[in-house]
Amino acid sequence: MISVKIHTRGGERLLAACDEELLGRSFSEGDMRLKASVSFYGGESVTEETLRERMRSVTVMNLVGERAVRTAEEAGYVSPDSVITVDGVRHAQAVIM
Repeated sequence: MISVKIHTRGGERLLAACDEELLGRSFSEGDMRLKASVSFYGGESVTEETLRERMRSVTVMNLVGERAVRTAEEAGYVSPDSVITVDGVRHAQAVIM
């Protein structure tokens, strides 16, 4: 399952999605740091299919974990070239224009 939370500020809707088993953990590799904080990513527990539906209603995405990132890649929102890996954990951000 994937934890999803939508943050709204003004006209922007940011979807924060994180593979549930990574929630609350921190990762580092060299100068890169990635924190999958519960306050930012913790929310509704959803399937990949429901995550795809939520992606259609947002303007920005912040994704952590294999399932979350792969779902965005398969839906055409994220290019594999824009994905980084921090301590073995995939991470991507997307802006929908």
